[in-house]
Amino acid sequence: MFNNQDEYQDMCALLDGWTKGPEHIKNAFIKLKENLLKKENITIDFISRPGITYSLRATVKENPQIDRPLFGMMDIIDDDPENRWLSVCFFEEMISDPDDKGDFVPEGLLGEDACCFDFEEDDDTALQYIQQRIDEAYAYMAPKV
Repeated sequence: MFNNQDEYQDMCALLDGWTKGPEHIKNAFIKLKENLLKKENITIDFISRPGITYSLRATVKENPQIDRPLFGMMDIIDDDPENRWLSVCFFEEMISDPDDKGDFVPEGLLGEDACCFDFEEDDDTALQYIQQRIDEAYAYMAPKV
């Protein structure tokens, strides 16, 4: 599932060492990551940039119908490790935002327009809303048979 074992170990080390800051952010990251891991035919990259971001990037493997390097990116914003928060972004055309909770970010995801959702508060409804967007983006990218 992970493209690189070292990246997986980096993610585990981050989570194991996450002892300060809002626990609900860590728990939200884990829930979203675990849901991603249940999806078929995906690969995940984890890019560590301590003090800036820890980025989980998911893509669907081998879909010749869609040329996209990823379908979603979840960043742990780490500029203040005691006050981390999540930013979850998608290419704008891959998802809907019926409750208008996301932020439109021109050229915000690999140089293309994006819709990003910030998760800062301990809010199960917001977490479910983000999960629905992940499911939507995955369905957009999954091979159509």
